[in-house]
Amino acid sequence: MSTKSNANHSDQLVQDIEPITLVSVINFFWKWRKVLLISCAIGALVSIVMTMPAITPPKYKATHIFYPTKNNSISNALLTDLNQRQQDPLEYGEEEDAEKALQVLQSGALLGRLVKNFNLMKHYGIDPKTESFPKYALDNKIKENFSFERTRYLSIKIEVLDEDPKMAADLANGIAALYDSIKTEVQQQVSIPALDIVQRALESKQNKLTGIKNQLRDLGTQGITNYEEQSRALAEEIYKVQASGNTGRLKQLLEEQKQLVANGGDFIALNELIKLEEEKESDLMAQLEKRQVDVGERLSHKFTIEEASVPEIKAWPKRTFVLILSVLATFAGTCVVLLGLELARQSKTA
Repeated sequence: MSTKSNANHSDQLVQDIEPITLVSVINFFWKWRKVLLISCAIGALVSIVMTMPAITPPKYKATHIFYPTKNNSISNALLTDLNQRQQDPLEYGEEEDAEKALQVLQSGALLGRLVKNFNLMKHYGIDPKTESFPKYALDNKIKENFSFERTRYLSIKIEVLDEDPKMAADLANGIAALYDSIKTEVQQQVSIPALDIVQRALESKQNKLTGIKNQLRDLGTQGITNYEEQSRALAEEIYKVQASGNTGRLKQLLEEQKQLVANGGDFIALNELIKLEEEKESDLMAQLEKRQVDVGERLSHKFTIEEASVPEIKAWPKRTFVLILSVLATFAGTCVVLLGLELARQSKTA
């Protein structure tokens, strides 16, 4: 019986609640107009006070925009024949290059160097001696004030918020400069060992050539300096001696021919080998020149579109935006409370 009576009572309450109409809504707001105005005024006043510079220090935004380049090797980009060149060093990077640029910008190597160069621990008021988790606090500050994103045009936008407008511009431009340095250092992790490899290969090739030339020099001491010419001249001399009938001289010439034939094969092989090895040496010398350029020269890895300048107008807080949002939130919250009071009153009278 108790359950049934409770159900009947709930049904009665639902029936007693007035249906929501435009007139009832207008009457509701008119009835509580003073309360709503006062609460909204309080909300507006609170937002104004909270956004005062003494309570919420203003922050300024500096923006640096650049396009990453496609060049990974200076020598391949500049010292290669145009018909064989795979990429133009003046060409803007594509989507893959933009993604790689974001990886470099968000890397610990770049951010760590940025913290050191600009002494961000001190700048953000983080004391490692008193702060329980100084690195965590610094990471939160960096996430709060730094942003890196790829634009729809595949450029990279660096945005920095800071209470000091000049510091904001210096940080944005400093990040872009560090991007160039880090990218160069990453490439040198390969280019420097590559230079060492080519140098060793060239030294080995030159040593081999020296050995071949020494063998040819030994053959020269044995009288073999040009096998083809010597063989032809010796054959003509033998023919003349045979015609003259000088057997003593003929015997001497035949002995010389026998010695020439015995070492002639080595002479020809060494000459052919030295030509091949000199071609390889020439290729290695060209490679060495390119690798030396890659290690010793610098080429920017970005095209700066917009360098960060010192901002004149604060980016945050936007007092008008905060004021409107605060008033709307206060109005909505007050309406919910008043509506609850109305429903409670109706349930009691019922």
